[in-house]
Amino acid sequence: IGFLLNNPNEAVVWRGPKKNGLIKQFLKDVDWGEEVDIMIVDCPPGTSDEHLSIVQLLKDADMDGAIIVTTPNEVAMLDVKKELSFCKKVGLPVLGVVENMASFSCPCCGKQTDMFNGTKSESVQDMCDAFETSKLGSLPLEVDLVRSAESGKPFLPSEFKESVCAKRLSNITNDVCEKLGLVSDNQD
Repeated sequence: IGFLLNNPNEAVVWRGPKKNGLIKQFLKDVDWGEEVDIMIVDCPPGTSDEHLSIVQLLKDADMDGAIIVTTPNEVAMLDVKKELSFCKKVGLPVLGVVENMASFSCPCCGKQTDMFNGTKSESVQDMCDAFETSKLGSLPLEVDLVRSAESGKPFLPSEFKESVCAKRLSNITNDVCEKLGLVSDNQD
C-alpha cells in the first residue's frame, strides 16, 4: 500500500471493509499466471479480519499451509500461539514455525549470543511441541542480513558463504520445498 501513497510517511487509516476490499482485489483480480508454486503473504501478528479474509479468499486455491515466524520472546510467542490456534480453527495446516532472531551473530568473532536468554519461560520448540507442529529452524540476527534487507537486496547464500543465517535459511527453504513436493533449485 505504501507504493500507492503520495507521501511515504503518510498513515493509512482504513477500516476493515476498505482493507478487506483491497485484499480481495489483490488476490482475486490479479493475474497470477497459470502456475503459482508458492505465494508468500506476510501478515502482521494477530488474528484480525485481514487474516480471516485471506484464508477465506484463498480457500479454493488449495493452500498447503502457513509458515509462522516468531522471535523467541514471550510477547511475540503469545501472539503466535493465537495465530496457531487461529490456523487450527479455520482448517489451515501449519507447515512449521521459524524462530527468527534466535541469537545475535557477532560480525567480529562469529560468536552466537542468545539475546532472550533468561527472559522466557518457554522455548519456541516447547511451543511447537504443545501445538503439534514442527520447528523449521532458527535464524540468527546477522549484520549482513540487516544490511541486505535495508538496501532491498536479496540475502543469497551464494553471496554470503560464511553466513550461518544464510545456510540455515537455505535449509529451511529446502525443507519447505520438500514438504510441498516441490523441487528446490536452491543450490546456494
